[in-house]
Amino acid sequence: MIAYDCAQRSEAWHALRLGKLTGTGAADMLATIRKGEAAARRDLKLRLVCERLTGISADADFVNKEMQRGIDLEPVARAAYEAATGAIVHPVGFVAHDDLLAGCSPDGLVKGGMVEIKCPKPATHLGYVRSGRIPSDYQAQITHNLWITGAGFCDFVSFDDRFPSALQLLRIRVPRAAVDVAAYELAARLFLDEVDREFADVAGLVQGAARNGLHQQPVTA
Repeated sequence: MIAYDCAQRSEAWHALRLGKLTGTGAADMLATIRKGEAAARRDLKLRLVCERLTGISADADFVNKEMQRGIDLEPVARAAYEAATGAIVHPVGFVAHDDLLAGCSPDGLVKGGMVEIKCPKPATHLGYVRSGRIPSDYQAQITHNLWITGAGFCDFVSFDDRFPSALQLLRIRVPRAAVDVAAYELAARLFLDEVDREFADVAGLVQGAARNGLHQQPVTA
């Protein structure tokens, strides 16, 4: 893996993610339907192709009040995790795969593992606490990030300082052996091959149009 020290959500961070399969796209990459290709998977493929062609990030810039609170609260959650576990969390901006256009942005690396921190709205946090299980929304992301980082485990953390102290911090450890990283890597490699072929096809159209001097004619009445 190649770790980059940059602020997450910064211009440099967006640039590092361009055209790459990241943890946030993992669930869409794995999406299936009974026949054909799932729309979410197809949309992700086209998004990565467009990012490679244009150099423009397709990441949404919209942040609502609750999302901003979660972003602002993350350092407090990290400190609470450190206090509860005795582990030192090392922030990292972006971690890239050595030879594939893939990467991830874990919320921190710890000795032997990694941390994924969520600071959701109260009802969501309470749901996590009551179930004591990794939310399905994040299972693919965690598997992806374990693959990229090579970490031996992922501690999923949900934190809300508005709760009584005993319920503020939830930590669920996912050992690497508990997920099928090899199967995920195979699926990711096949998907990235498809993205590469799609990109090559579009790039060929661009080169052909330039070579033949083709351009769109203005519409006249």
